[in-house]
Amino acid sequence: MFRSSMPRFSGMLFVYPKPTWARFWMKNTLIPLDMIFMDPAGIVRGVHHNAIPHDRTSIDGGRNILSVLEINGGMARKLGITEGSLARHPALGPEAVWPCD
Repeated sequence: MFRSSMPRFSGMLFVYPKPTWARFWMKNTLIPLDMIFMDPAGIVRGVHHNAIPHDRTSIDGGRNILSVLEINGGMARKLGITEGSLARHPALGPEAVWPCD
């Protein structure tokens, strides 16, 4: 929140203690973001493209979401991230389809 920019290949990863119903909003967010919602296995279950800065509308990422990655708006399409894509990160743990070594 309150960031006027973010480096191109940077982002913010939110990891919940257990799978949950993930809902986000853009209050106090100054730049458009793509939100990538992932289940415990690291499978992308949804992508919300170009969330509108300052918008208080709830963005529903769905249920059974363990992590949410926020990146610059438009980057998910540029990188080919779609529903069904696989993520890899140490926070995903042994349940990940593609775990870190």
